[in-house]
Amino acid sequence: MKFSDFPRSLENEAIYIFRETLAQFERPVLLFSGGKDSITLVHLMLRAFHPLVPPIPLLHIDTGHNFPEALRFRDELVEKYQLTLHVRKVEDTIREKGLQEETGKYASRNALQAVTLLDAIEEFKFDACIGGARRDEEKARAKERIFSVRNDFGEWDSRRQRPEVFDILNGRIHPGENVRVFPISNWTELDVWNYIREEGIALPSLYFAHEREVFYRDGLIWPVSDFVRLSQDESPERKVVRFRTVGDMTCTAAVDSQAATIDLVMEEIAAAEISERGARIDDKRSEAAMELRKQNGYF
Repeated sequence: MKFSDFPRSLENEAIYIFRETLAQFERPVLLFSGGKDSITLVHLMLRAFHPLVPPIPLLHIDTGHNFPEALRFRDELVEKYQLTLHVRKVEDTIREKGLQEETGKYASRNALQAVTLLDAIEEFKFDACIGGARRDEEKARAKERIFSVRNDFGEWDSRRQRPEVFDILNGRIHPGENVRVFPISNWTELDVWNYIREEGIALPSLYFAHEREVFYRDGLIWPVSDFVRLSQDESPERKVVRFRTVGDMTCTAAVDSQAATIDLVMEEIAAAEISERGARIDDKRSEAAMELRKQNGYF
């Protein structure tokens, strides 16, 4: 399958958004997960401020349940480009605030990320948090503005969002409020991969076909890890898979795949019948799972 060239208007828009963010806010930060979208944001930021080292730091909210491959890649990327990285751990928040972790078959720290993120925003006084959300991912994210206003509790309210006609971005906020900024909001999953291919951007090996230990649960392929307890009727097996999206090991399912190159990954995505987040276990908790996370202060 032949794919068309990446539309450079999307890159130009993202660079414009980065520069507007730096111009309109005092303490912006880039939220970094180690996934392909946040990696793409780093490279767009590098291009936006070249030849300077980007003046915007990275922030990783570490749940303690990350893929080791993603953490290694994060550290290598930061060292390569001499970036500033802040890491705040959900485990520290749990201990310091006496929070109750989920238990049971589907236990995850995903919901607790919001508490750690809001604490970090308060600690560093960040007024703009740049993220890799895209409108094509999920219906709750389709509602987002590029400058998405959050109140002083970190909550998203659709009635308080500003119109963004003629690419005019309004970053005026009251003390204590912050804005989530989405430079690749108008990109699709294939746009991201096309950009990665044309720019030669490296990614964690998780995104390409590899053999690992997995098990089946609820029709999904779960990675075996120290953070997920298998039931008596579940047994691990070796299988060639890849991950279409990278989150916690407790809530990210793999897909059966032989796609070991970017071109094969793009062909697979083009033929896929489920969305990118169809392999995110945390999104399947309820129809409003993503909406609730936005209201509670995350995305």
